[in-house]
Amino acid sequence: MDASFTAEQDEIRRTLRELLRKRCGSDELRAAVDSPLGYDPALWTALARQLGLPGLALPEAYGGIGCSVTELALAAEETGRFLAPSPLLATAVLSAPLVLALGTDAQRARLLPRIAAGSLTAALAVPGTELTTALTLTGPNGGEWAGGGRAGGVQARRAGDGWRLYGQVAQVLDGHSADVLLVAAHAGGFARSRTLLFLVAGDADGLVRIRQTGLDATRPQARLELRDVRAELLGEDDGAADGGDERADDGPRVLRELSASGDTVAAVLAAEAVGAADRALERTVQYVKQREQFGRAIGSFQAVKHRLADVYVQVQAAKSAAYYAAWATGQGERVGGLALAQALEALRTAAAEGIQLHGGIGFTWEHEVHLSFKRAAGDELLFGPVHRLRARAAEGARLFENREVTV
Repeated sequence: MDASFTAEQDEIRRTLRELLRKRCGSDELRAAVDSPLGYDPALWTALARQLGLPGLALPEAYGGIGCSVTELALAAEETGRFLAPSPLLATAVLSAPLVLALGTDAQRARLLPRIAAGSLTAALAVPGTELTTALTLTGPNGGEWAGGGRAGGVQARRAGDGWRLYGQVAQVLDGHSADVLLVAAHAGGFARSRTLLFLVAGDADGLVRIRQTGLDATRPQARLELRDVRAELLGEDDGAADGGDERADDGPRVLRELSASGDTVAAVLAAEAVGAADRALERTVQYVKQREQFGRAIGSFQAVKHRLADVYVQVQAAKSAAYYAAWATGQGERVGGLALAQALEALRTAAAEGIQLHGGIGFTWEHEVHLSFKRAAGDELLFGPVHRLRARAAEGARLFENREVTV
């Protein structure tokens, strides 16, 4: 592994940081999260047209730039640094790779160029609160999270030459604003149920989208209610879902692709959390240099220095883990979950210490430092918690197999 960045990678970070510094300050951020979309569409257009962020890791054949996961992670680090609300995670990280892996040639040609151009946003809808299980980050992906063909989740049935979906999904990132939804649903009934992915237009008849009030407003979520909604199967429709060719394995393939995408998602999220933690630490260091107590800056007190030094070490360790995970994903290694655990823990520590060292003003929800705290807590609820990410990584590495425990 070459630990140095290329000139192109450094340019991506520098250009993106300059753009976000100008257009994603505290006032702009708060105005964006309070808007109906939950993000600034003008900023999203700039990110797409000037920097090509949505298509950064998509093949050039579909209008993308053809970069690796590393470039996408570096871009996420900068968006995380400013806590910039945008459809980048839901569209480019969660949804686009699944369309690329599972879609037909016609579906790829129809959707991916528009995603790369930023004119089409997408969201992944996984029933229940089991997104991390579907991505194999906190547990094995056996498909039970989608309802198992029983009541609950989302059920799919054939209707003429298409499909109809019925059910509910409780937590969908950017689900209220996405132009197209990738909905995981069960088909085939109880006896031969299998999990499939379906494309649903954001304005489809029978689809009800309700934006939820969440702890972290920079990660807007929605509840979806699907009431006999017309859907298009993602991939080839060979009739296996409702009693066709038993040799077809569309269902297991969907689970495999969701699991395979999980490590990329974790690596990008780790880089994003590292950016947020780095910025939280930077903001706190600036404050303790200015705030005076007993006639001197509080940053000059040894106890404060020690606390910030501990945070710095933790953030730098998490940064190294995130960079390695982004590189290793391209080499076929699965270490994203472990890097994500370390990054989320670093963000939580940096945000908590920031609140403490800001003193009285740090405990007011209106202060900027709480945006980092909410991101840390919200990400752990969505993609963690940390101890489960680490437990899954240990299970994957078989650390505790054939070990006798003596009491």
